[in-house]
Amino acid sequence: MKVIICGAGQVGWQIARHLAGERNDVTVVDVSAELVRRATDALDVQGVVGYASYPDVLERAGARDCDLIIAATHSDEVNMVTCQVAHSVFGITRKIARLRAQSYMDPAYTDLYRRDHLPIDVIISPEREVAEAALQRLSAPSTFDTESFMGGRAQLLGIALGEDCPVLNTPLRHLTDLFSTLRAIVVGVRRKGRLFAPDPGDQLFAGDQVYVFSHVEDVNRTLEIFGKATRKQERIVIVGGGNVGLGVARALEQRTDRVRAKIIEKSRAQAERAADALSRTIVLNGDGLSAALLEEADVARADAILAVTDDDKTNILVAVRAKQAGCPMAIVLVNDPTMVPLLAALDIDAYINPRATTVSSILRHIRHGRVRAIYSIGDAEAEMIEAQVLSTSPLTGRYVRDIEFPEGVLVGALMKRDKVVKPTGDTRVEEGDVIALFALTKDIPEVERLLQVSVDFF
Repeated sequence: MKVIICGAGQVGWQIARHLAGERNDVTVVDVSAELVRRATDALDVQGVVGYASYPDVLERAGARDCDLIIAATHSDEVNMVTCQVAHSVFGITRKIARLRAQSYMDPAYTDLYRRDHLPIDVIISPEREVAEAALQRLSAPSTFDTESFMGGRAQLLGIALGEDCPVLNTPLRHLTDLFSTLRAIVVGVRRKGRLFAPDPGDQLFAGDQVYVFSHVEDVNRTLEIFGKATRKQERIVIVGGGNVGLGVARALEQRTDRVRAKIIEKSRAQAERAADALSRTIVLNGDGLSAALLEEADVARADAILAVTDDDKTNILVAVRAKQAGCPMAIVLVNDPTMVPLLAALDIDAYINPRATTVSSILRHIRHGRVRAIYSIGDAEAEMIEAQVLSTSPLTGRYVRDIEFPEGVLVGALMKRDKVVKPTGDTRVEEGDVIALFALTKDIPEVERLLQVSVDFF
């Protein structure tokens, strides 16, 4: 497949890395020669320097025979015009654009993106994706990471193990014997900074971060087994009243259970906009780093604080101050992945990486059809992949125990006719099943081969 990626920033670079690694013909376009050079030096991609919306630049990038264009520059308008030029001049059939401004997202204007108007096939809104990720973190407050799979029937849980975890020093195979009815599998373990797929004989230790793939009905039981109490979130303080904070507050207001939320926003204009848009949420205008303002927001009695300003350091410091005041849970928005190792030492419970969230969303739409969902784990160290098993796949008709998966791949679950089952060695993989696989990045090409998805992306 021939792909043009417009924008060589973090999102564009990660998408290029994924697609080039799957042996696609990838060209990266950016106005920055330095960013293009970084991509071409590190990845098996071609590079073109110039404005992505210019027809001659797209021509040089190979738009005449392109299958897919992804417009992920920093400008919404450039992304929109790029898709228009790709359609009108070059007839590119599949166009994905990243749009940030919420005005472009208004359902009242959906006709704007029709093929005879402004032809964009898929719109990715980072703010909406991040808001949804924040809501998922709040829904599983004892986890540092979480994502839904299989139409909401299964969930990936990131759990940090403490000294009080009841199953420490227990081989994983024994967990199956101890909890025979539990529909959950440990698919990944991060220990001393290294992420790996565990063997049945591996034990878990205090300080490990584990990724558990669980049936949604067994999530609470899974958390309890790993020493995490499930608690209801009723009072939430949101620091940052921009599109992300506003999106989370709106969603919380629409819930049937009464969640009391407060927003702290530094910009007066932004605070007034949030107050006008919300009905039950209290909006406070001021600096979230102010101890007095956090006290006014009653952060000590809050169940969680969500720091989602556009500044990583502010988010982290706000979370630390809230935890010191007595708030039991802190979730932060972090753009810089090098900050992530600091969070555990600062007692921050969970984080959201907007770039990883956006990359996961774009990949999900690119691999439409056979691969139904993808979630990027850590700093693109691994992926959780949900895919439909094809008749041509080497997996079809074989028992799990007979499939030669790479060392970094584990099966999290199978869905057979809408029923999610915990796989064992005796589970037979059939055509039409949906399989969820944890895969380290280096093993993803082999997973693609096993799933036979590279033959038919659309």
